[in-house]
Amino acid sequence: VQLQASGGGVVQAGGSLRLSCATSGRTFTFRSMAWFRQAPGNEREFVARVAMSGGTTAYADSVKGRFTASRDNAKNTVFLQMNSLKPEDTAVYYCAASIKVAFSTTPSFYDYWGQGTQVTVSS
Repeated sequence: VQLQASGGGVVQAGGSLRLSCATSGRTFTFRSMAWFRQAPGNEREFVARVAMSGGTTAYADSVKGRFTASRDNAKNTVFLQMNSLKPEDTAVYYCAASIKVAFSTTPSFYDYWGQGTQVTVSS
């Protein structure tokens, strides 16, 4: 199984970015995929999640209404559309997949991780 995150970059506050996470391998075993982020000196925190069956989503309060997670099962890819970005959204963003749970905000429940993509929001 491989996860490859992309789409990060530098953007001004109020701008938008769209992250992608391409997956390969035994993706049919995934129950959910999620996005986490980690800023320097901080723990890795949950951002958003999308269930592989049904496509239901969930978000951290800090991004609710600004970020949208989605999936394209045909392309084995999940996305994170980030709008109205703020400087506090600056972090390395990781995609992750779980074969154990349909929803968790805890990193330890996720079995596979992408390499991370840097998002920097300037004020």
